Amino acid sequence: MRLFFDARFIRTDRHDGISRYSFELAQRVSDHHDDVTYIIHGEKQRNFLPSGAKTIILNNPESVREAWSGRALAKHQPDVVFSPMQTLRGHRSYKLVLTLHDTIYYRHKTPPANHPAWVRLGWRLFHATPLPQRMALNSADHVVTVSHKSKHEIEDMRLTKRPVSVAYNAPGDLSRYLNDPVATTSVDNLVYMGSFVPYKNVETLVRAMRYLPGKTLHLLSKITPEQRKNIEQLFDTTYGKVIFHGGVSDQKYAELLANNAALVSASKDEGFGLPLVEAMSLGVPVVASDEPAHREVAGDAALYFKTTSARDLADKVKQIEDDKLRAELIKKGKKQAAKFNWDDSAKTIVKIAKELHRGKE
Repeated sequence: MRLFFDARFIRTDRHDGISRYSFELAQRVSDHHDDVTYIIHGEKQRNFLPSGAKTIILNNPESVREAWSGRALAKHQPDVVFSPMQTLRGHRSYKLVLTLHDTIYYRHKTPPANHPAWVRLGWRLFHATPLPQRMALNSADHVVTVSHKSKHEIEDMRLTKRPVSVAYNAPGDLSRYLNDPVATTSVDNLVYMGSFVPYKNVETLVRAMRYLPGKTLHLLSKITPEQRKNIEQLFDTTYGKVIFHGGVSDQKYAELLANNAALVSASKDEGFGLPLVEAMSLGVPVVASDEPAHREVAGDAALYFKTTSARDLADKVKQIEDDKLRAELIKKGKKQAAKFNWDDSAKTIVKIAKELHRGKE
């Protein structure tokens, strides 16, 4: 079986969520199948693939040529093609597996700001109704998503007639950036890793600092001047502090989590909740909004608060100052985080591909 892996979404500057998902799976798929060809759109992407990987060049997925990429790909005679997104279109000469990570953008229609203007416009039009998504996913033979919550939503919205499987997102190894294992002896810092789009509900994190004097909230991601101005209006420096980092490296992220911290998320909607798993894998306690995806990934290893209640969030943070409870959450968290690993997800992708190739679906 000639398995083609669409690696065109791997960024060569800094990973976003789709890029990291693509990169981590790309590194492991070849461990479970001996004939993998990687589809790239630029030479620099070769550096993010396994050593000696076979590659072909196809158009950038943000190009208008993407509409014809399925036909162009057919010339290379793949048996099965896996894509970590859903922009690729199928062709009768091969089997296609597409990925829909979540259905969030049907409820929150603001597109990611890092895309070109014409892509953002297309994004809005694409998510204005489920019909384009249905057409895209039904052009595949199988659909993959990153959590059971997303799987249920895809099925409930009837976005595809194809089988839907879960290949979990998973944490990278942040421990490699630290000299010693994390030892949280107090909770002095709260760490938020994520964007500042409205559904992420960062405002509740900031308002909670009113009830947490002496603690510091670290907002790690890049932020626009307008977003920062709006958030700064919410807090008073006489209470807990808020620090804007404007983007951090993985090393800095790990160091901040290791500095007597708890990972916090007030998101109103998630497809997975990767920062929770990243924190738990390091041995860092988690306080998160009571949202289904958070429950799925963290189980009983986190404390949950009422999503828009800053006071409830603050109360949960105060609870994990108790040494016994904190130690219990950390122990449970490490065990829970171990359930999510890239090797298992890569095995799932290869298994689906082999079944499609054998004609079982």
